Amino acid sequence: MNPKTIDTEFAAMVQAQNTESLSHLFSGEPLVRAPIAEQVSGRILAMIKSGNLKSGDKLPTEQQMCLAFGISRPPLREALKSLTLIGVLNSRQGGRYVITDLTPSRLVTPFNVMLSVAEHDLQVQFEARAVIELELVRFCTERASKEQRERILELARDGHAFSDDPVGFRLLDAEYHQAINAGANNTILATLSEGLYNVAIDARRVASTKAGVIATSIQQHCDVADAIAAGDAEQAVQAYRQHLIHVRDTTISAMDELPGTLDD
Repeated sequence: MNPKTIDTEFAAMVQAQNTESLSHLFSGEPLVRAPIAEQVSGRILAMIKSGNLKSGDKLPTEQQMCLAFGISRPPLREALKSLTLIGVLNSRQGGRYVITDLTPSRLVTPFNVMLSVAEHDLQVQFEARAVIELELVRFCTERASKEQRERILELARDGHAFSDDPVGFRLLDAEYHQAINAGANNTILATLSEGLYNVAIDARRVASTKAGVIATSIQQHCDVADAIAAGDAEQAVQAYRQHLIHVRDTTISAMDELPGTLDD
């Protein structure tokens, strides 16, 4: 396919999207004109949503896209950069952009990176964990296969072997939570949960060395696993809520012992 054909096809998709957007002008809603770069990124996302652009498709050159959108290069590059940052586009050698595989794990990666490097209120973070993970536990209780329930029970009970091994227990703990996420059968929520799980991981390493912390977590893991195995969603959610409170409180307590922490 030659460049001129690519330019013509892409221009036709842009024109179709522009025509569709005109219907909003007469909806009675206030007219708010977004920045050009935001409009362009919105057009590209709309073309992906409609199926005109799919995973693996290579976008036209910047020059061709400028002609198709009727804009200059600065706002186009801003739009392409924003779509790259959120994982929708990949930049290839030679300046061409390609639509990514658009999997949940890829699209949530920027969110996970933000969580891992930014400083946030731990109370707020654990509120977010509660919203997402309590629903994952509920879904897991309702949807998990017999084999998945057995795996969760096994991991919970295996925790007793690591009551005096903080490193080993942390590895087991990650497997346990991932097993619940897998049983919930919701890849987007599971990916978000994994990102939130890694928040303040340094503090949790310290917390896991404190007397009684692992023992409490092991018992709570078993309580949750037993409820999931029994198909009791309400009991599983209640038990998991208690576990999150325990993890939150011990994590916040351990923050003061991290190197570089300043006393208020």
